[in-house]
This record gives sequence, C-alpha cells and structure tokens, in this order.
Amino acid sequence: MGQFPIVWWELASHDANASAEFFKKVFDWDFIYDKETEIFDLKNDFPDAFKGGGIFTLKQAKLPFLTIYIKVDDIMKMRDKIAENGGCITIEPVEIFPKTWICLFNEPSGVTFAIIEKR
Repeated sequence: MGQFPIVWWELASHDANASAEFFKKVFDWDFIYDKETEIFDLKNDFPDAFKGGGIFTLKQAKLPFLTIYIKVDDIMKMRDKIAENGGCITIEPVEIFPKTWICLFNEPSGVTFAIIEKR
C-alpha cells in the first residue's frame, strides 16, 4: 500500500443494529455500541488491517453508503490536490474531535471517500 493508508470505514445503514448483527454473525466481528456517537464501533488488532470501522443509522441521507477514510499528513494540501485533479469536495475540512480533521470528497465518478488528519 502507498504512503496514504486506509484507516477507517463507516457504513450508513437504514438499521445499524441489524447491520452490526449481520457482520457479527457472518464474520464474528465484535462491535461496541457508543451511545454518545450512536455508532457500533469495530476495533481490531488484525495485522495489516484497517484500524477499525463503524456502523450507524442514516439520519440525513436517503440511501445507505460506505465511506473509506484515507490518512493524510496535511488535510488542506490534500484537499487542494483532490480538487485540482477532478475531485469534488463535498464537506470542507472540519475538526470532528480535538486534533482530528476530516474532509469528504467525490472522486471523478461520484463515489464518496474521506481523508483524515490527526494532528
């Protein structure tokens, strides 16, 4: 993998509980429900795997979606690079937790991805 690893994924579902149960039954994944964020959080210690992921119930979007988060060192620089190369910024860089910034974008065909920087 290149210098920008995938570090997180999230699934927006019509029924997060049912989705989490499905993955638990099929893949034996253990989720921890976070009441504050309303996310079924998956942490793992698998070598060479994503750092974790989460499932939540849709609140604004009408259709379920999956977002993959790519770790970057300089979110503003990468935001500009995405826009310069045909990507569409859908959510400008925003601090979601102290020292953690995200930016969502569509690649040229319209699929949504995210970049994340932890300062």
